Amino acid sequence: MRTAASPCKALLLLFALATLLAMPACRSAPQAVSGDAQAAVDPVSSPDWAADMARFAAKDAASPPPANPVVFTGSSSVRYWDTLAQDFPDVPVLNRGFGGSHVRDSFWYADQLVLRYRPRQVLVYAGDNDIDAGRSPAQVLSDFQALVARLRRDLPDLRIGYIAIKPSPLRAAQLERQREANALVREWAATRDGIDFIDVFTPMLDAQGQPDASLFIEDRLHINAQGYALWRGIIAPYLQPH
Repeated sequence: MRTAASPCKALLLLFALATLLAMPACRSAPQAVSGDAQAAVDPVSSPDWAADMARFAAKDAASPPPANPVVFTGSSSVRYWDTLAQDFPDVPVLNRGFGGSHVRDSFWYADQLVLRYRPRQVLVYAGDNDIDAGRSPAQVLSDFQALVARLRRDLPDLRIGYIAIKPSPLRAAQLERQREANALVREWAATRDGIDFIDVFTPMLDAQGQPDASLFIEDRLHINAQGYALWRGIIAPYLQPH
């Protein structure tokens, strides 16, 4: 004759079930978030990002990522950083850039891009395409704030770096709006613990205050090896090797 489970065992079973339900799912659709967060953030900028999430999942299956890495995510300036691991040999870096993305896309795909890896740190390069698409500097800040809140909800002590919007010859007409967006993020980050604003904007200007063309490939938008070498020197002091 079976006896009823004790209250203690019942509580343990409920705790185990709650833990399983709380684990982030591995999926390519944008994550489910609270109604308030959904209302504050616009939908993804493109449905194409699902293919990028599938690409990342395939990479993980083929070659397991390092434990507790420093995740770099954001748009093409991260995606095309092919020498990322060589540039930071003492840091377990993980490149999860997806070209053309906006700040809010990293919010919607935070599980697949960042949280599933339980990183020690994340660096975000985004905002460049947002400004080009007509979004305001205030929207760039608001979307970054939403991303920080989403990441910190699961990882309260996560250190987060925002790599400033870079000045490029192709988008030189947008310099003032880029400056404004960078200033808003820098000022807000200065009021928060564990949020770094990493200024790559200023060192990428020439003596006339215009984007330094020598740092870019032929399309005048994406940076070349010299540009990435500059970024490496600027970003290295912010990284957490352990």
